[in-house]
Amino acid sequence: MNFMFPIITLPHSADAFTRGQLYGQAAALRIRHSVLTYAKLFACCGIDWQEACFRARSYAPVITALDADLMAEMQGIADGSGWRLDDILALNCRTEILPSNFLSDDTFEAAAALEANRQAGLADWETGLPIDPHIQDGECTAMCVQGSTSIDGHTWFAQNWDWIGRQRQALVLLKTHNAQGRAMVTLTEAGMLAKIGMNAAGFALGLNILRSTGDGHTPGVPVHIVLRNLLDSDSIADARERMAHMATLGFGAASNVPCADASGEVACFELAPAGWAELQPTNGVVLHTNHFLCDALRAKQSPMGPGLSSQPRLDTAEKHAAQQGLGFEKLQSFLRDESDGFMSICRSPDPALAPQGRVESVAGIVMNTHTRQIWIAPDVPSRVGFEEIKNLWV
Repeated sequence: MNFMFPIITLPHSADAFTRGQLYGQAAALRIRHSVLTYAKLFACCGIDWQEACFRARSYAPVITALDADLMAEMQGIADGSGWRLDDILALNCRTEILPSNFLSDDTFEAAAALEANRQAGLADWETGLPIDPHIQDGECTAMCVQGSTSIDGHTWFAQNWDWIGRQRQALVLLKTHNAQGRAMVTLTEAGMLAKIGMNAAGFALGLNILRSTGDGHTPGVPVHIVLRNLLDSDSIADARERMAHMATLGFGAASNVPCADASGEVACFELAPAGWAELQPTNGVVLHTNHFLCDALRAKQSPMGPGLSSQPRLDTAEKHAAQQGLGFEKLQSFLRDESDGFMSICRSPDPALAPQGRVESVAGIVMNTHTRQIWIAPDVPSRVGFEEIKNLWV
């Protein structure tokens, strides 16, 4: 099977702006796809694209305070792809722009925002069709396994990314590096700096969206900027220090970052505008879906709709985590679990819903932090194989 996501390799000699420019040029069509996806998604929450860009602009100072190179890189992406910096900021601040009650069953008035986007020349996915309300029911399930627990003594990371099926056509595998030249690889939505990935030191991370009552109220470090910053980490210990530093700048919205490192350690870092907390492994395994698990942040949980299935998926994940011999084969089985129907860990698109709004497992990813290997299922994992990405660190 041919790997379906473009692999974009950026030269180690490139500075931040040039990295972004080359990325923007290589992914221009997919960046447009991302913009159109989020323009409609925001509009269906009552936020037109112009307003989304205005909100995103307010995060520029805190991003600059954290790492000015990231602003230069986003300017490069904008220049290379033909969009404005504000457009690229809006993609990287998508979690902060989405309303704090996005995962609830609340409805939003969308007509005016959709019309404003149309007037601005942003094409609709399917003109006249609203986004399906079930879009708010999907996100991710992740498991990280300590080396002391796994079948081979290696540390493992596994996650399905559940989202709008059409965004599969926006995914890229970005091979880039930090200012010191350390290589990092991330499976991300075109135009975004990072999402799920690993660096050459064997530090791996992912993302589970969470929603807290304070999301988007005060500019702080955006979630996808958190991911890019943490992707520079040497280890869980280093990531912990980076989280503490970013907390001094504040966080813009809630999410969970599952992590694993080459020394054998795993953790989840929950974050929200109210602060952050670390979820330690249980019996060598850490699991997460889409609600707060740390006591320090539970009270900040925003309402969730029952269709999100966050607790049922976590319950199913715990059954997998209790197995002996966790490793590559069993983690693939975990990501292919369809035991809860359309609300499973492995989520197939519900044919009863509008095609453009179906939530599904867009991709699955397994990473071995000891061997620095990454395998990706480039579709619903129960339908395709997990392909190893070759020549990652060349």
